[in-house]
Amino acid sequence: MLNVGLSEIDRNLLERCLERKPRAWEDFVDRFMGLVVHIANHTAQARSVRLAPEDRDDLCADVFLAVINNDFALLRNFRGKSSLATYLTVVARRIVVKKLLSSKTTSRLDENSAAHDARSVPDPHQGVEQRLGDQEEVARLLEGLQENEARVVRMYHLEGKSYHEISSAVGMTENSIGPILSRARDKMRRAGQGV
Repeated sequence: MLNVGLSEIDRNLLERCLERKPRAWEDFVDRFMGLVVHIANHTAQARSVRLAPEDRDDLCADVFLAVINNDFALLRNFRGKSSLATYLTVVARRIVVKKLLSSKTTSRLDENSAAHDARSVPDPHQGVEQRLGDQEEVARLLEGLQENEARVVRMYHLEGKSYHEISSAVGMTENSIGPILSRARDKMRRAGQGV
């Protein structure tokens, strides 16, 4: 797996935030707001959830609030083994998914769907997604998977792609993506318990 480390620009921005330098937080938000908005939109779309502009703004605020909570604990836990954008993508996606599942203000894109809204669907992957904040752990867990399983897990959990997008990219039927993810998650859970 290609490992793109922390850039000098992001290293400097990270240090400034952790040292609470003037304008550091504003620069951080300016640098990553577009990424967080994209993650909110893409994650909602992948889960067939329609976001009103104010819902999207709330999700973005939730992500940035999580970053500053406990004296920037999320940033202090960042090991610098990946780019800061990659780390924030994983963190933001996990937060957005959790909020979407508990939200009462979102509506399904397909109103005729058997599931009435996002909050009615429990998230069986939440335990796995919480582990995704640690890039080293993710790499170790993915190494224990077959190549096609690792690719599907990467696309779904790290890139936020829908089953349809994954199916098109890897040349598998859409119905096979769920079972592959389920098997891979079981393997990852077993490997994680062995730590």
